[in-house]
Amino acid sequence: MRTPAPADLDRIAARCAAHPKVSGFSAAIEQPATGFTWRYGDSGRPYFIASITKLYTVALIMQLRAARAFTLDTRAADILGADTMRGLNVHDGHDYGPAITVRELLTQTSGIPDYYEQKRPDGTTFAAAMIHADAAWSFEDLLELARRMPSRFAPSAPGRAQYCDTNYQLLGRIIEIATAGDFGTALRERVLEPLGLHSTWLFGPRTLDRYDEVATLRAGHTPLRIPQAIASFPPDGAVVSTVTDQIRFLRGFLAGELFPAPYLDEMTAQWNSVFSPLIPIHYGIGIMRYRQPRWQTPFLSPPTMIGHSGAFGTVLYYVPDRDLFLAASVNQMRAVSLPHILLLRLAARFA
Repeated sequence: MRTPAPADLDRIAARCAAHPKVSGFSAAIEQPATGFTWRYGDSGRPYFIASITKLYTVALIMQLRAARAFTLDTRAADILGADTMRGLNVHDGHDYGPAITVRELLTQTSGIPDYYEQKRPDGTTFAAAMIHADAAWSFEDLLELARRMPSRFAPSAPGRAQYCDTNYQLLGRIIEIATAGDFGTALRERVLEPLGLHSTWLFGPRTLDRYDEVATLRAGHTPLRIPQAIASFPPDGAVVSTVTDQIRFLRGFLAGELFPAPYLDEMTAQWNSVFSPLIPIHYGIGIMRYRQPRWQTPFLSPPTMIGHSGAFGTVLYYVPDRDLFLAASVNQMRAVSLPHILLLRLAARFA
């Protein structure tokens, strides 16, 4: 395998870090096959990893599946109760909520509306409103927001999927019921401590005073102070970590340290498009695939990457054909393509 000179990677990272919208930039690469490691920026500074949190939730779900607490085809209503699921997917006059399965939540095929980015009846979105006014939201509040939005398709409708944070709010509650405890405790005892992730923690109502320990998050050029909102997203967007811990987590996730390794074959066997056709991100069972079409990057050789990204400009991916782990954060809500461009340029140096 080819490994580039660290100075080449430094030059690529420096161009990204100099972008006027980038805040508190950090990046890391590890290639286990060669022992190559590289860091750039303040790699020890924690940042909000946003939706990469979902991988931690998936690890917990797969652990509980292995323990036979439920199967992927268990109805969520059998765990959470029919009342919790009622009205979350009403399509063509039929309420599919009580029939939705754990698998459909994981694969983003439930058809449940996304409380975070989907337009509300007044045309606004939660994500846009959050930037202007910080507020705390309960699990029930977020489900009610979803119930007020139209469902775009019935569960497991052929060829249909929608990226949906509501699905992972529900998975977080399933974890709490199955472990008879809170999500933070399950995360710490089942993922963070076993992997030795000492710089990773869950941001929540009890840790609001730690907001300033985390890299500054921006929307454009405006610094954001939204601790209550982020604390409302435990299973879908509230983990804090560093690039070094992120790579350690993904290596453990893919190596079978957190749940049976054979599950990964099933989790990556089928992919669904969850955004517009122009966004090259697909979803398997709880994991993203990022594969840039060659026509969009004519001067690069874009590899397939698996892992996850987040709305705060965060990325965590593995490149199987180059045995390459990459993590980065630009801490920016309005330039989330920047870290993906960075990853493509960095990965190209290993081709």
